[in-house]
Formats: sequence, C-alpha cells, structure tokens
Amino acid sequence: MELRDLDKAPLSLAELNELIGERDYRSFLNSRNKLYRERKMKDHPPSRSEALKMMAAEPNLIRRPIIMSGRRLLLGFDEKALKELV
Repeated sequence: MELRDLDKAPLSLAELNELIGERDYRSFLNSRNKLYRERKMKDHPPSRSEALKMMAAEPNLIRRPIIMSGRRLLLGFDEKALKELV
C-alpha cells in the first residue's frame, strides 16, 4: 500500500489524467472546497481540462481519500465500501 499526502506531494496533471481515466472527472471534485463553492461548480462544472488543471494547482479541490485496490477505486469516505475493499 502506498500513502501520499496530496498537500505535500500534489498529483501532477498527467497523474490526475491517468487516475481519472474514463471516469467522470466531476466526481473527483471536492464539493466542500471553497473554490468549488465560489465558482458554483455544481451548477456550472468546468471542462475536464480546466478541472484537471485546477486540481493539480489546488490539491484540496480533489475529493479524498482516494483508495485504489487493483483496478477498483474508492473516492471519498465510504465506511461500508472501505470495509468491503479490505
């Protein structure tokens, strides 16, 4: 298992692009983030490329934790899903 503190070692644009892959990038946006709320991203989501650039520049805009197990990805705290993953 690899742990990474995104505040100390932010994901690069390339890493975010690879991590998100074909998934909906909007699900990676942290709706509790100040920038998310100020820009009203729920109603006016940024384009994928703009969102990835913002997440690379502002790691707190990324929903956490991000847990990967093989090809399975768990995004955000979900106790039930975490127990199933472990």
